[in-house]
Amino acid sequence: MSMEISYNDKQSTALFPIVLAVICGVATGVLWAYANPIQLVPGVIQWRIFAFLPPLVGLLLGPRSGFICGYVGTVVWSLLAGTFIPLHSLVIDGIMVGATGAIPPLLVNLRKTNFDLSMPVLVKVALICAVVGIVMVAAVSASLAYLGIFPFWYAMLYIGLSDIVPMVIGTPLLLRPAVRILAGISRGTLHRF
Repeated sequence: MSMEISYNDKQSTALFPIVLAVICGVATGVLWAYANPIQLVPGVIQWRIFAFLPPLVGLLLGPRSGFICGYVGTVVWSLLAGTFIPLHSLVIDGIMVGATGAIPPLLVNLRKTNFDLSMPVLVKVALICAVVGIVMVAAVSASLAYLGIFPFWYAMLYIGLSDIVPMVIGTPLLLRPAVRILAGISRGTLHRF
């Protein structure tokens, strides 16, 4: 007995943000592992010039996609960089970095504003990234301090410089070109997940 399989365009576009979020997450992890030329703490903490990717993906595709990008990126990065600590990487770091991709689109829903990318919106995005980044860095620093890897304030300083600065600058700066690129890929319609 054979089953008939039909193609439904609406179902295919629902999968697009998930697949793109996973691809972006893997790319984020690879970029974090291999494309960070500035060492803040040699061999351990690099200036993550691509820390803007989870919030950018979240703002473009939705909070779940941003979370997936941040979480997958963290796991891929920690495995490639040799810093994978199961409890820390899978729970604290993964969830908190995922939150940097999930929270900005919950607070700034660009779809509801018809992708208003005016200066006040971009400033709001930067401020949200700063606050979310501080919370993420505090949680990650507390976890690293608890595990005896870094003192809390040492981790706050260097991980803060590593992640918050690129998120605050890169996310609003790259939002306009990313919206144009994604609209072109998806034939003028942006899908959120």
